[in-house]
Amino acid sequence: LFPPALPPPTLAAFMGELLQRKNSISTGTGPQRYRMLMSDGVQTLSSFMLATQLNDLVNDQGLSANAICKINRFIINVLKDGRKVVIVMDLEVLQTADMVAGKIGNPGPCSGSASKYITPSKVPGKAGGSSFLSTPGGSQTKVVPIASLNPYQSRWTICARVTQKGQVRAWSNSRGEGKLFSIELVDESGEIRATAFNEQVDKFFPLIELNKVYYFSKGHLKTANKQYTTVKNDYEITFSNETSVVACDEAQHLPSVKFDFVPIGDLESADRDALVDVIGICKSCEDLTKITIKSSNREVLKRVVHLMDMTGKGVNVTLWGNDAENFDGSKQPVVAIKGVKVSDFGGRTLSVVSSSSILINPDIPESFKLRGWFDSEGQLLESTSISGTRTGPMGGADTNWKTLHEAKSENLGQGDKADYFSCLATVVYLRKENCMYQACPSPDCNKKLVDLQNGLYRCEKCDREFSNFKYRMILSVNIADFQDNLWLTCFQESAETILGQNTAFLGELKEKNENAFDEVLQKASFTTHVFRVRVKQETFNDESRLKATALDVKPVNHQEYSRRLIGTIRKNAAQLGC
Repeated sequence: LFPPALPPPTLAAFMGELLQRKNSISTGTGPQRYRMLMSDGVQTLSSFMLATQLNDLVNDQGLSANAICKINRFIINVLKDGRKVVIVMDLEVLQTADMVAGKIGNPGPCSGSASKYITPSKVPGKAGGSSFLSTPGGSQTKVVPIASLNPYQSRWTICARVTQKGQVRAWSNSRGEGKLFSIELVDESGEIRATAFNEQVDKFFPLIELNKVYYFSKGHLKTANKQYTTVKNDYEITFSNETSVVACDEAQHLPSVKFDFVPIGDLESADRDALVDVIGICKSCEDLTKITIKSSNREVLKRVVHLMDMTGKGVNVTLWGNDAENFDGSKQPVVAIKGVKVSDFGGRTLSVVSSSSILINPDIPESFKLRGWFDSEGQLLESTSISGTRTGPMGGADTNWKTLHEAKSENLGQGDKADYFSCLATVVYLRKENCMYQACPSPDCNKKLVDLQNGLYRCEKCDREFSNFKYRMILSVNIADFQDNLWLTCFQESAETILGQNTAFLGELKEKNENAFDEVLQKASFTTHVFRVRVKQETFNDESRLKATALDVKPVNHQEYSRRLIGTIRKNAAQLGC
């Protein structure tokens, strides 16, 4: 196995015969590990361990006793007692056992002198062994590649770039509660995820910066939970009290974020809850909103972004918290997201999670190619959203554009679920009757009050009486485009946008100066807006009717609207062969 003619570290590849394959100790619920006794026909060595990513070779490709194998890449680990283990990272089965007439030769155990050839490499950056890099103190530290890390090591140092840094978040279970944050690390051999808890959060979160290179020493290695990460490694690191993180300025050659982009058009076949990498142009984005999580009664910020790529397909991506608050889509940037979650809410949509990384206009070839395509032709195209017509109330405001005639002729809203579409239309009539009512003043209640005619108002929902009330608005408007018209119900925020006044002011105006209130309605007539509409067939007293509700009303972005029209014209011209 280790002929003296080959001095270390030139043992980059060799052939041998597998004599025995034994199961090693399984690490909890992690993958099974296999030990191997190898022979070169003269000597045998039992210090081989198959990397878990090669386990399929055992089941599918004939890695059994007497098979002839070629080991292309390996890593050498030194155990606490000084013994050396060869971790096989890349192996080919050249001949299966049924092609070999039993054991070759009469090999004996590898002599002690031969073990000196199992020596870690001194070549920096190679995955075949360790390297030595200078620390800031001037001493030499043995640095091992990420690909060599496994739970059998207790002392190790890696040199890696931070390619993702999550936010600090709380955790709680039967054992207690606390806080944590996670990072993703990469070197030339691979990548790995690391997580800090509680005291380590206070210590390392301010220290570690995104895209910087550090020496990481000591920490617990355990089997990775693939449910929460797309990092391609069987293990992950948990920081401990002994963990050390030291900045490194000598290894700037290390790679940055590694992406495995999935085209937006291919997301329709992606598994629900899968974590994927995507890149696209921000065609548009919605305003920042605040919602309350029912399970925890906690308020969070949310923004929906519509991404488009060269497939001509678009998808809605939901950003949360600081990501939503800080995002600026006004200049239609290229957005690359690593590890975004796939969901099927009304079609295929994406949601950023705590482990996701968002890069704006990243310095990568895919970004330059996408930008060039969009500036030359993509901006004139109307994307086909894979988030579907049923994108839900928070769906992208520029998705599923329809004329009012198209919405009616396609029978939108007459299925089992509501349909959603966007349109550009003009307000031609506003119904004044019953457009306002006196509502419960409680913050979370909008129930109509009963006037007790004694200066008090009763809310049946809250089972309370109040001396005051708040005004709420339900405005019925008729909108029209160049083909058709539609009656639309506009609730509070939508009605305020159309009328240009808040409801509290309008309520007082209606009570004190009805002529002035009428003028507000007249002024809103024949104004043009972009409407996001929900349509659903409803049955009342055995009579079915189509109810249309305005979910959102926005001013017209004439530049974007013109681009969309040009794209539609070009698309129709191409279909007609013009």
